[in-house]
Amino acid sequence: MRFSVVSIIICALLQEVSGQNPKSHWTLLPNILVVEVNGTLGQQPLTCLESAEEVTGRVGQSRDIIWKKDGVEERQRGNSYLVGLEESLGGGNYTCHNKDGSLLNYTVVLIQEDETKRKKILVKTDQEDYLKCSTQNYSGEFHCSWTWDPNRLGKVAFIRARRVPDDDDTHCSVDTSGRHWTCSSPQGDISCSVDSTGRGISCLDKQHCPYAEETQHIYLTVHVQSDHFLVENYSKRFYLSEIVKPDKVNISKVNERTVEWSYPSSWSSPYSYFPLTFQIAQIRRGCKKCDNPCTDSKAIKTMLVNSTGICRFKVKHDVTTVCVRAKDALCNSQWSEWSHIRRGREHQKKRKHRQNKRQ
Repeated sequence: MRFSVVSIIICALLQEVSGQNPKSHWTLLPNILVVEVNGTLGQQPLTCLESAEEVTGRVGQSRDIIWKKDGVEERQRGNSYLVGLEESLGGGNYTCHNKDGSLLNYTVVLIQEDETKRKKILVKTDQEDYLKCSTQNYSGEFHCSWTWDPNRLGKVAFIRARRVPDDDDTHCSVDTSGRHWTCSSPQGDISCSVDSTGRGISCLDKQHCPYAEETQHIYLTVHVQSDHFLVENYSKRFYLSEIVKPDKVNISKVNERTVEWSYPSSWSSPYSYFPLTFQIAQIRRGCKKCDNPCTDSKAIKTMLVNSTGICRFKVKHDVTTVCVRAKDALCNSQWSEWSHIRRGREHQKKRKHRQNKRQ
């Protein structure tokens, strides 16, 4: 009987702890507090001034401190304030003021829902991850983008980028504009800037050496917040070799039967150390009004070519369009977008003349 009573007490305590709301809280940036909630009713305490001496020196009496949420005065008074939590509500800009209205301090409270909840701020596209990352070369620069949920307005709240899985030794800071971030760790510095559209970031691993083998992943975490003070984090891990995608190939016509192409100017050099594989597609009948007939036509033949310089290629007489794209020859990278060139009107006339002769 005694064992049963003890078991009941332990179970009750465990339920109380596991069901507490908020589950946890931490400081994202100075004056920005993230509160993780589980959807039940709860309270999160805030403090205006750190010490009783500061209260006495700046205010006089604690009861003279006025609190506002998003600019609207609250009933609560004093140096402490209890934020009411219910479901995903409770976030906001909480300010405390002297009785003359002067600002004493502020705390932005961001609400993070339980990780089991469905993500709400960003949406997946084409069955990919929430974050889509790519790089044009091996210089250490890369770009990541995302898609906002059309029903929510949002912005970047925090960026953490590093070369180590454990971020305890990583310190990230942002400039006064709130758009340029720098993360420093013993492995080096990675800087990121938020695009003007707010839909992506451009980053640079300042210590990356393109001629050395990549032995550590890049770990990227982007915290985004909605206009209703809801915050979510999205993470991605990758090597640059896994996300490299060359720019479009430069292609031109040498004469009526020959085309040539060269490496994208943005690709890493020397080309003998960073070789590309090229895919060539020849198209008999293409879509004349299409921006890129390479994706809207059926090629009569495709072939792969490895080269470390300018390539020349003799085109079949009945081909109207030649398409070329490239990928890293040494790893399973993404293909570049297609580049294409159409044969001239003189060729079209000759081709039509040959067809009429056959008839």
